[in-house]
Amino acid sequence: MTKPALFSWDVFCKIVDNHGDIGICWRLCRQLASEQGLSVRLFVDDWLAAKNIIPQLDPTIEQQSLAGVTVCAWPNDTTLPSATVLETLSCGLPQAYLEKMVAQQAHWINLEYLSAEDWVASFHGKPSPQAQLPITRHFFFPGFELNTGGLIREASLLAQSNALINNTSEQARFWQTLGCEQTIANDPTCLRISLFCYPQANIKNLLESLQRLDQAVTLFFPASLLNSADSLFPDFEKQDGQRLRKAKLSVQLLPFLSQTDYDRLLWSCDLNFVRGEDSWVRAIWAGQPFIWQPYLQNEGTHLKKMQAFLQRYTQHANTDVIDLLLGAHNTWSDAPGHDGLAIFNALLHMAELKTYAAQESDRLAQQPDLASKLLCFSENLKENKV
Repeated sequence: MTKPALFSWDVFCKIVDNHGDIGICWRLCRQLASEQGLSVRLFVDDWLAAKNIIPQLDPTIEQQSLAGVTVCAWPNDTTLPSATVLETLSCGLPQAYLEKMVAQQAHWINLEYLSAEDWVASFHGKPSPQAQLPITRHFFFPGFELNTGGLIREASLLAQSNALINNTSEQARFWQTLGCEQTIANDPTCLRISLFCYPQANIKNLLESLQRLDQAVTLFFPASLLNSADSLFPDFEKQDGQRLRKAKLSVQLLPFLSQTDYDRLLWSCDLNFVRGEDSWVRAIWAGQPFIWQPYLQNEGTHLKKMQAFLQRYTQHANTDVIDLLLGAHNTWSDAPGHDGLAIFNALLHMAELKTYAAQESDRLAQQPDLASKLLCFSENLKENKV
């Protein structure tokens, strides 16, 4: 059997829910192709769901080249593996494909979920020999420290962010693409907040906190998550199909945004509420204050993950900033014993939180990014160094 080219990669993605998995995979594949010069195939099991993240995808074509990546339907029994196979989030690989991986001596890496917990560094890069086949699976853990796999970050990302933030004309054009130019023009000094959350978020407390502010506020909220405007935003006046209002608080409903436009939204807002993994990392790079909501898990496991992240994220902060961030996060995720005034207090100290968010974005950007570390790790596998 002919061995594949050394710089060919296969990436596997199963879309479970919420599009976070395909969002991560699509960002990473594009970066591996454009910045690392790899030949990348992305195998996806649900093309209709993937089309939300990859709008140009044609679900009727089983293989197509998009943004330098070959996007493919889930492999059949005749599909030959590439030199490096990246399984994402333990999605599983087809048995026939695995057997061909053995014959071709392909390298198998499993990209795991992002976590700031202490055990991550101990498991990062570790091999896992398989009982059924003579092949080894290697675990690759993203993370916030040098001894982990790093975070997804394109080479030009921070420069693009700074270019938008420092150019009022570009900002105006961005708001126009979202149909929000009139909302912004009516009160350019209003507090701009992006709101992307799971249903368990403490939205009631957030709205109460915002209504206490002596300031106009615009919430940018994805319409795809709006199961019921009446239940999420009670007593709000419906101004038109895309806006709700109550006193100084406005809600601007947004369509499903492209990844590029979502990044721009995070850069353009004063505060970002994010969830899961993909939007969480993008909020870090935005350099704006953010509040993260982890995916709900049994026995409060998600809260332990949140506390582990906050412990690492605030290690360079003063006591006041630590208290503000911990209090707001605990309230937003409705952690036991949370302070009902914590989000309001955070809103009163946006300048301090902004300074710290920008500082941490710059500090983390000094570390190698995930794609670069992945490539280095795969090269070491080829040279039998790990």
